[in-house]
Amino acid sequence: MMSQNRYLNKLKMLSEPVRQFSGLVTVTVIVILSFAILNIFFGQGEELVAKMKKEEERIAEANKLSKLISSLPSGLLVFYEGTDHYKLSEELYETVCNVTKLIPQRAVMGANLTNFKAKQIYTNNGNLIDETFVKWDKENNKCIAGFVLSGSLDSGENEKITVSGEVLNFLSTGIDTRVYFIKNF
Repeated sequence: MMSQNRYLNKLKMLSEPVRQFSGLVTVTVIVILSFAILNIFFGQGEELVAKMKKEEERIAEANKLSKLISSLPSGLLVFYEGTDHYKLSEELYETVCNVTKLIPQRAVMGANLTNFKAKQIYTNNGNLIDETFVKWDKENNKCIAGFVLSGSLDSGENEKITVSGEVLNFLSTGIDTRVYFIKNF
């Protein structure tokens, strides 16, 4: 008890700035130790690093694709011979297909012209589209685009229909690419 009192008296004799600084150091050490202990029990370590690397790769790929899209001329992009529009190489055609996510109403309407049920569902239900997709068909080396419609037909029955086909050309806006024309199967 006596040694504790002596120790407290020595601490009281220290100047105020020294006491404040030692308190700050003590609090800092306690916070660092607390986080170290929490990291031992709840830290993600390798898993977090793997997630961060994956995200960095995704961002790098998105930047690369963005550069590619901005390098394409604005207007129609095609992959077949005999056209005045910008002709894509096979590799570029696949890349643009994989980047494209937009199917404008113009392409939907064009595809609906050859599918009577799709046209009915589309017009009867306020031009609503449930889902759109653009994907590369590795087996046939073609870009496939489509959409899913659901709703009522003129007969009153509800139906769900998928309209898909080969993308014949894209529209480049300089910012993104869009499906321009879908050839129905």
